[in-house]
Amino acid sequence: MTTNTFDEDLFLKGLEQRKSTLGADYVEKTIANADEFTMPFQQAMTAWCWGFGWGDDVIDAKTRSMMNLAMIGALGKMTEWELHCRGALNNGVTKEEIRAIIHVIGIYCGVPQSLECFRSARKVLEEAGQL
Repeated sequence: MTTNTFDEDLFLKGLEQRKSTLGADYVEKTIANADEFTMPFQQAMTAWCWGFGWGDDVIDAKTRSMMNLAMIGALGKMTEWELHCRGALNNGVTKEEIRAIIHVIGIYCGVPQSLECFRSARKVLEEAGQL
């Protein structure tokens, strides 16, 4: 017997938040490119991360974005860091706040990691016309 653990309401809530932060075009393209192999993960991740994790009003989206930059930067997952840097700008994080987050990453995770974050941030900020 299989149990369907997919929660449509949580997915839809997550989809709205995910699009708000990362941009509708990016999210729709990502989901459209999912296949039978990857779609269950896209659905679960959207419901869990964006519906459950981002779906309440306890912490505002700007603060969550700042937390994500710090955590993803600490993990060194630079493709995701760049994506979330764009999302952070969408959520009102300023260039100065991004710089301060990268300073903390440098202190706790090392200078090489902060240099990687600065490279990604520069690219994102240039694309956004903020550098």
